[in-house]
Amino acid sequence: MLTVPMARASAATIEPTKATIVLVHGALAGSSSWDGVISRLQADGYMVIAAADPLRSLKGDSDYVSGIVKNIKGPVVLVGHSYGGSIITDATTGADNVKALVYVAAYAPDAGESAFDLTGKFPGSILPDALAPPIALADGAHDLYVQQSKFRPVFAADVAEKQVALMAVTQRPVTDVALKGVSGAPAWKSIPSWFVYGSADKVIPPAVHAFMAQRAGAKDTIVVRGASHVVMISHPSVVANLIEKAAAAAAK
Repeated sequence: MLTVPMARASAATIEPTKATIVLVHGALAGSSSWDGVISRLQADGYMVIAAADPLRSLKGDSDYVSGIVKNIKGPVVLVGHSYGGSIITDATTGADNVKALVYVAAYAPDAGESAFDLTGKFPGSILPDALAPPIALADGAHDLYVQQSKFRPVFAADVAEKQVALMAVTQRPVTDVALKGVSGAPAWKSIPSWFVYGSADKVIPPAVHAFMAQRAGAKDTIVVRGASHVVMISHPSVVANLIEKAAAAAAK
């Protein structure tokens, strides 16, 4: 009787598990700001989670994202936009599965630094002059918004006016406490990082982005010519491709 041995798949033919992508939006934005990036990542077979962070305090927001990450099996790529960069810098404590960090027009603070500090490190931000009068909260903090009439030139000069009008109305407030919250030991000192930002960013000056990327020893830094602060909305393919590059490295 002829027997046929059972086929065995060699380790070399088994595709490595893809990393889960966790996207963290920034201040004055929401998870929908990642829509263009999400659709591209999903089309390429990635599991994506867009965290709706509270925007109340750096520690509280970081703990919230950390809780999400700790419940994911397998490698994770943490991606942050703007203030979301501060969150992913602090959210890896106790989350050993984070294998890569991607900063999308984002803050990458060192220990003791805040988003507020980094915004003014080099000239070029027009955000402070565009803020609406702060709204006092019961706990002594203040909610911050951008004046709707100034939202487009500050945040999204390269996005269609009709879309920006909706973004200005639906912006989510961030507290002054969150933006002034100081970072702990930065994750980028021990986890590989990738950076992408626009040359026309009016929230975080390009000189600040370049400084942070160099300091973090970024694996790759992409500067999108003429892109605004919301580079993930105006250039979603560029951002998605960089995230996938980081994810490929994380899966090795």
